[in-house]
Amino acid sequence: MLQRRICILTDGYLDLFSAKTAVGLLRYCPDEVVAVLDQAHAGEKLETLVGVGAGVPIVNSVASALCYRPDHLVLGAVFPGGRLPEAWRTFIVEALAAGMDVVSGLHTRLGDDCELARQAAEGGRRLWDVRAGEAATTVGTGKARQTRAKRILTVGTDCNLGKRLTAIELAGELARRGLRVAFVPTGQTGVMIKGSGVVIDAVVADFVSGTAEEAVLEHGDEDYVVVEGQGALLHPSYSAVALGLLHGVLPDALILCHAPTRRHMRNTDIAMPSLDENVRLHEALLRPIHPARVVGIALNGYGMGERELHEVLSQARVRTGLTVADPVRTGVADLADAVIAG
Repeated sequence: MLQRRICILTDGYLDLFSAKTAVGLLRYCPDEVVAVLDQAHAGEKLETLVGVGAGVPIVNSVASALCYRPDHLVLGAVFPGGRLPEAWRTFIVEALAAGMDVVSGLHTRLGDDCELARQAAEGGRRLWDVRAGEAATTVGTGKARQTRAKRILTVGTDCNLGKRLTAIELAGELARRGLRVAFVPTGQTGVMIKGSGVVIDAVVADFVSGTAEEAVLEHGDEDYVVVEGQGALLHPSYSAVALGLLHGVLPDALILCHAPTRRHMRNTDIAMPSLDENVRLHEALLRPIHPARVVGIALNGYGMGERELHEVLSQARVRTGLTVADPVRTGVADLADAVIAG
């Protein structure tokens, strides 16, 4: 397969959490990203802004990106409700005119826009709406419990704090130990990175657990299936998909992801629930169907100094009695040990 040459559009949203799709591609597909388009930060260093992407230029227009020969424009930020910012439409039109395919993980379907669809067709370009997969029609039945594979699910105290990254890193660590491992992406960025999977929040609610169940059963003969979590059980905006994944995957073990610097759940004024409360909640919800333990905590220590990070890691270990790590800064070896032992 020919390697993509990707220009990532983040215009106006180039920060670690809003530009989560951009950061995921920069981290896991670094050889494919040739530029980032963001007018406010053109000429600055990506690694300073989001911690990854050293050497990738930030440009201020589609025209200025063309010298890097991109063949894909990827919409690299996420928004509440997944709507396309009106200002971004111009960039898409210019990218199609320049001969690029356009990739979007938003709920807004580019292919439903008559003008964009016409322009893409006339130019022989592709509009890939990652969330527009085949319609799901399967309800959950609890069959995931029958897999030979040990099922691992990353869950969170909030949205947008590292569930995908933790799942990818954990799957990689288990594979390096000689185990047969499948990583199952359930979000748009994971699907873009792997090239397969399902964007679970685009599935009709009745079929979320069934779709997750099918994805697990597909890899049921592996040693481990590591599933990327979505949303958060207590988040008023994104609880439904989190619960659907729990019931579909019926995990044997959970890794709870948490951002200790957050005081409120993202885009709300609701206080962040405690680690202890979240551990109890996840285990209690699964207990009647398929008992599972939270075996480790993945902390997102972005923005913390080394001393503060290690203090927070230590406090979390004492408070929960669990293995605690920052997947980016301390690695996931200890979490992998906990999964194997659990």
